[in-house]
Amino acid sequence: MHAITIPEPGGPEALVWDEVPDPVPGEGEVLVEVAASAVNRADILQRQGFYDPPPGASRYPGLECSGRIAALGPGVSGWAVGDEVCALLSGGGYAEKVAVPAGQLLPVPEGVGLRAAAALPEVVCTVWSNVFMIAHLRPGETLLVHGGSSGIGTMAIQLAKAVGAKVAVTAGTKEKLEYCGELGAEILVNYREQDFVEEVKAATDGAGADVILDNMGAKYLDRNIQTLAVNGRLAVIGMQGGIKGELNLAALLNKRAAITAASLRARPLEEKAAIVAAVREHVWPLLSGGHVRPVVDRELPMSDAAAAHRVVEESSHIGKVLLITP
Repeated sequence: MHAITIPEPGGPEALVWDEVPDPVPGEGEVLVEVAASAVNRADILQRQGFYDPPPGASRYPGLECSGRIAALGPGVSGWAVGDEVCALLSGGGYAEKVAVPAGQLLPVPEGVGLRAAAALPEVVCTVWSNVFMIAHLRPGETLLVHGGSSGIGTMAIQLAKAVGAKVAVTAGTKEKLEYCGELGAEILVNYREQDFVEEVKAATDGAGADVILDNMGAKYLDRNIQTLAVNGRLAVIGMQGGIKGELNLAALLNKRAAITAASLRARPLEEKAAIVAAVREHVWPLLSGGHVRPVVDRELPMSDAAAAHRVVEESSHIGKVLLITP
């Protein structure tokens, strides 16, 4: 088969479409013939040499994919060769085939195309686990999503609206904010021109956001605390704005607020399986019913993964950029 390899860390040109050995499904795994994968920020960090795969994971990038089951490993039940699936991965999505633990598989939702389904696993599992399983967003509360036009952001808007929450977003262009509004966001903040602390407080009569989904890390830490409502929850899922920040504990105590930080890739198999099961129970009916949908900006050949990485690094996209196998 062919896969994207990274002989040496570097820029997008470090991604090489090369012939490699086929993976073999182990105990409890299935072999998926990949139709599409999607580009995530973690893939860019891996390409740059800053985010190695966890032990035992494929060394190829790619944290999600869609495709058809080509073979079943020992001990797998409930799935059959030919099933159309999408999958949460620890790596290996940028390839023509990938071995996946059966607990990380999801059926392609009704009404969603096979390729488009590749845009779902990482973002849905990230949003559902952080916003709902950890931060416990409730109907009537306000969610602030930084990077509202990203793959994570577009899914977070839709899921929050589906449960009856109010959504605020930050984004850097009028076009991106308008798209977020079309998805259901009510508070639209251009972070290049406006202060999200002031805008969110003004739109909530001074209360602030009950939950904040943050991809920036250190850069936004202090202002996120200022924006939180009493009993608010800050869920950190990225560090695009740095890894070290100063925390005002008095402000946190006064608001009886909480900060959580979580990633998916390095979690134990049983934790990932539990998240995937929760997503299948709660989110898949929303997808099949047309209440929530994947947002795909464009599809590019997997062999040209370098071009896809450039698009994501430039932040010129809305939603997900997909990589399509030949």
